[in-house]
Amino acid sequence: MTLTELRYVVALAQERHFGRAAQKCFVTQPTLSLALAKLEDELGVKLFERNKNEVLVTAKGQGIVEQARRVLDEVGKIQQLAKGGQDQLSGALRLGAIPTIGPYLLPDLIPILRKRAPAMPLAIEENLTGNLAPMLRDGELDAVLIALPFALPGVKTRVVYEEPFSVVVPEGHKWGSRRDVKPQELSGENLLVLNNGHCFREQVLEACPGQSNTALPEGRAGSSLETIRNMVASGLGVSVLPASALTARYATKLLKVVPFASPVPTRKVALAWRASFDRPAAIELLAESIGAMKMPCLRFARAA
Repeated sequence: MTLTELRYVVALAQERHFGRAAQKCFVTQPTLSLALAKLEDELGVKLFERNKNEVLVTAKGQGIVEQARRVLDEVGKIQQLAKGGQDQLSGALRLGAIPTIGPYLLPDLIPILRKRAPAMPLAIEENLTGNLAPMLRDGELDAVLIALPFALPGVKTRVVYEEPFSVVVPEGHKWGSRRDVKPQELSGENLLVLNNGHCFREQVLEACPGQSNTALPEGRAGSSLETIRNMVASGLGVSVLPASALTARYATKLLKVVPFASPVPTRKVALAWRASFDRPAAIELLAESIGAMKMPCLRFARAA
């Protein structure tokens, strides 16, 4: 049994496809297949069920896959120590962020990090929570920025800020001069939301009674907040955006921002990382740097 074979096991368990797993490991498909067949013979256990469309982990293989992940994580710690890992702020930090956070937080965060930790660049993965979670669990990412709730075994979370939501309407809309809007009033409007898979979509629908969570008519969903913003500006409907997406740099005369009446819907944004991650100083600096951003629209969490 070798570390290379364990990497193949973890890659195939995640990708569920020999071709994609081989590409991820930078080997040919026959090389990966032969290595896994050899390992199964050595262990006397069938790790994977193979069919034409998908590869599945067997019941006995599941425990071996989990142990392989832990072994590779511990090996990573050894490699870090061998490279002089005492300096936890040296080397790239692999950071994941959901699409409704990354574009609005990173432009203010990265300059702060560049000053505080110039030897720690960010390798950024923007993706949905459902995709970031296994990447964090499997060690492909060091930390992720997500919206709560978020729970994953072996993963710690730390709230870094809370932000309110606001309604956005097109220029000339009847609410343009309103002081505030109650969430239930949006039930009579064409509410534009993100596509399925975005946690912010669920948060908006939960905050606005009367909106369907499943069968929204065609044309009412977008792939990003910027798409939604442009759809509202064009006059297609109204929407709800987080405060970080409504700062001065995103202002346009074609949109009006109308606050929600109290109690204002909000979301909590958290930093999540594996409890076994061997660079806690990097996580601490990242959290502190987020708290140092000059964004009055956000309510930053106090340091623990």
